[in-house]
Amino acid sequence: MQPPVDPRARAEARRALSLPGEALLQECEETFFVASGPGGQHRNKTESGVRLVHRPTGVTVTATERRSQPQNRAAALARLRAKLQALCHVPRPRRPTRPTRGSKERRIAGKKRLSEKKAGRRLPQE
Repeated sequence: MQPPVDPRARAEARRALSLPGEALLQECEETFFVASGPGGQHRNKTESGVRLVHRPTGVTVTATERRSQPQNRAAALARLRAKLQALCHVPRPRRPTRPTRGSKERRIAGKKRLSEKKAGRRLPQE
């Protein structure tokens, strides 16, 4: 089960989703870092990894799969939108289902059959 979401964070996420890309980036703290992994010398010596922290909601995303910083920024922005969309989702309340009349009858019939089977194993009373 997911932890409950703060209603203010949900409202902020809903508002942020309506913003265009540049305005959403203005609300974020953007940091660049050296991404590790395959990619050769170009990737290992440039700060192509992008980390976005959306200040109003506290959502953090990173993108390091590309060798290009602008491509990673676009990927991080897409991930941020996806996380904000998930934050906006309000799960429907669960209502417990009730057993149908037929299932109750089948359950009781099975109990009776088992009871009769067990009763047939007993020795007759003298």
